[in-house]
Amino acid sequence: MAGAFVECGVTHVVWIPDSETGKWDQAFEDAEDLSIVRACREGEAFGIAAGLHVGGKRPVIIIQCTGLFEAGDSLRNFIHDLRVPLFVLIGYRNYYAFQEGKSKDTAAKFAESIIRSWDIPFDLVEPKDGIRELSERYRAYLRSGRSAAVLLAE
Repeated sequence: MAGAFVECGVTHVVWIPDSETGKWDQAFEDAEDLSIVRACREGEAFGIAAGLHVGGKRPVIIIQCTGLFEAGDSLRNFIHDLRVPLFVLIGYRNYYAFQEGKSKDTAAKFAESIIRSWDIPFDLVEPKDGIRELSERYRAYLRSGRSAAVLLAE
């Protein structure tokens, strides 16, 4: 993942690692052309990424879907009011278990509805689709000049 981000021109990863994306931590640390900024809260991640973008950098925000719920007002302000185009990779917690009726965790129930309500274009990417698919989604975001998100099924 780190190599794909560097290849796409990403300069910073602003994130709060979760159980799935946290596996990328060492790769991000080892990537010479990628800086990591660990946010305390998801809403803070949007402010940090917006500042980096305004400063000419190319950040990616990585959070879990429950963090998306927490970050709503910050997201609204930076993406819609200030029109800062940001790319967000969202870990879609318990997606498979919820789809199979094996989890009562409501995070999977609300994630897509919440992101739609914030009017952010998004795609669902499954791990089997791989890093190439994530890279293609990021490049499409750059071409669009708009904010976009990827829900990464977990």
